[in-house]
Amino acid sequence: MASTEEALSLIKRGAEEILLESELVKKLEEGRPLRIKAGFDPTAPDLHLGHTVLINKLRQFQELGHEIMFLIGDFTGMIGDPTGKNTTRPPLTRKEVQANAKTYEQQIYKILDPEKTAVMFNSSWMGEMNAADMVTLAAKHTVARMLERDDFSKRYKSGQPIAIHEFLYPLIQGYDSVVMKADVELGGTDQKFNLLVGRQLQEAYGQKPQVILTMPILEGYTRGTEKMSKSLDNYIGITEPPGEMFGKLMRIDDEKMWRYFELLSFRPVDEINRFKKEVDEGGNPRDIKYLLALEIVARFHSEELAQQAHNEFIARFQKGAMPENMRESDFDTGGEGEAWIAPVFTATGLTSSNSELVRMVSSGAVRIDSEKVTDKDKKIASGNTYVLQVGKRKFVRVTVK
Repeated sequence: MASTEEALSLIKRGAEEILLESELVKKLEEGRPLRIKAGFDPTAPDLHLGHTVLINKLRQFQELGHEIMFLIGDFTGMIGDPTGKNTTRPPLTRKEVQANAKTYEQQIYKILDPEKTAVMFNSSWMGEMNAADMVTLAAKHTVARMLERDDFSKRYKSGQPIAIHEFLYPLIQGYDSVVMKADVELGGTDQKFNLLVGRQLQEAYGQKPQVILTMPILEGYTRGTEKMSKSLDNYIGITEPPGEMFGKLMRIDDEKMWRYFELLSFRPVDEINRFKKEVDEGGNPRDIKYLLALEIVARFHSEELAQQAHNEFIARFQKGAMPENMRESDFDTGGEGEAWIAPVFTATGLTSSNSELVRMVSSGAVRIDSEKVTDKDKKIASGNTYVLQVGKRKFVRVTVK
């Protein structure tokens, strides 16, 4: 097992905050496998790279010899996490949650060792809790403490409704830590309040409080700083085809690439720093981005498929190796800053009308930079060059101005 100093260095890589680091050091010095918890609500069927920021950290703890507890919140998923929401979330049905949970179990083993990972479901203990048990649990926390949470506070002050069941979410997440006897709980920076509830409840139940480790929220691959989210259509799903995944990774801004290296890559820090130095000294960031895309695609598919995706990307999109029938074109947004894709495709001759583009999107025949377009109302930003595609043989490289 690694020394405390070595372990702490690995654990702190990419982490936003550790509460309390002194407590973590003491736990590590005990020399026993720690119980490491991370919870995921199965609110959608597929995990994306944003989810894997936490899963990667679980893997690091696993490599250090600690016990990994991957909690699937099939009970809390039906409540809906109110974190960051300004309205009450619509609850999911049990059938929806169970279907999504099944896919999570399959997907996490692309990163974690299945023989050393305990997959747990909080319905297994919450489903047995009766009304009296819930009242007892609720008595361990106060409304005043709940209203300290930023999103609850804002909604309360603005007169927006807060449903009682939303108060139960952080309470139940915290109680999960009591049942699981967690030594450490991981979460995104937006989960800090919920994680602190876990510490407080563990103390209320006579346990040593868990250490909290928060990780940054990964931004989406498109321009902007919004977090990766399926609802924002800026996500990279870990089950996406290799070519689509590779193409999305290559669209990351050069500066954002380093963020992805820090939070997603398993390469040594020294090696990543060497890449940065190469770029600073005039190296092409595209070549470094290739390495990132190859590593990520290989992780979720295979090295062979990653290399194939790389070769196809170069053959299709790199200047001088374009398909023979690809044309160059410009599209002027008139200073709008972005454009609806339908008139762009129509102006370049790929479709005969806006309505035809809508039909082609519905049939799955439209791609932008190799990524299949599923939203007929999608917009693209000006100041960029895109490869537009309809069907298998119609391509246009368009610069949006």
